[in-house]
Amino acid sequence: MNRPINFAVVLGSGGVRSIAALGMVEVLAREGLMPNVIVGCSAGALFGALIAAGHRADEAVRIATNLWSADITRQRRWRALPQMLWPQLCRFTADFALRDDRRVMQRLEQAFGDIRLEDLRVPLRVTTTDAATGDAVVLSHGSVVEALRAAVALPFMFSAVRINGRRLIDGFVSDPLPISAAADAHHVLALGFASPMPHRVDRPARMLAQVTSAMTNNLVQARLQAAAANGQHIITMMPTLERRVGLFDTEAMPYLVDVGRRATEARLPAIMAMLSRRPQLAVA
Repeated sequence: MNRPINFAVVLGSGGVRSIAALGMVEVLAREGLMPNVIVGCSAGALFGALIAAGHRADEAVRIATNLWSADITRQRRWRALPQMLWPQLCRFTADFALRDDRRVMQRLEQAFGDIRLEDLRVPLRVTTTDAATGDAVVLSHGSVVEALRAAVALPFMFSAVRINGRRLIDGFVSDPLPISAAADAHHVLALGFASPMPHRVDRPARMLAQVTSAMTNNLVQARLQAAAANGQHIITMMPTLERRVGLFDTEAMPYLVDVGRRATEARLPAIMAMLSRRPQLAVA
């Protein structure tokens, strides 16, 4: 049986906002508080991999600017439209995607090559979702590139990735802030972002956004409460941004890193206090 780890950092979904993790870990490193394991979901897995590989914040931002940019979603699949309009005739399947993933794979391979999850400087757990069952699937061994490609496989946008016989998609679908993937950690520092609610509902897309945001935020709160009830010491940081940041707003990356840095410095006394506490066991 594996021994529980002492300190885990959990990075939730949030698009480019998740790069705030670089500023957070920079402050932790300054205080000698590096985690034993990093858990990443969706874009949080991507930026978590840069941290786990040992990149400094400025270098990680440079790499991330190339990795997480809007142009990775611009390679359309010419068959996508006819598959939606005439699904039976054009063979619509569970592997449907609006976009081609070749550019995504090229960028991931440039950044991580043939590195494996188990060979990173800090152990990394990438959370994904089994497309067939909806179950959360945590990857801790194997190709970093394959794991990250699965982590960002947003339904409809990109096709699922087959790993170990399962079709895997974005971990956001099953758990936007996957503290459960660090259930063996005594202490958890989680960084996430609330899913924004639309200011008004005047079109179908905003009605859908209202529903999905409410479901996402409620799921996060339920998982946090369950983890706390299980005896884990958890500090959750969900910074509020002072400006609007789009999903692929790479120009906002330096600002977001600073957001993570300032949020961590503000909570540093609480983080230090948490790490000094002895773990508690839940009473059955």
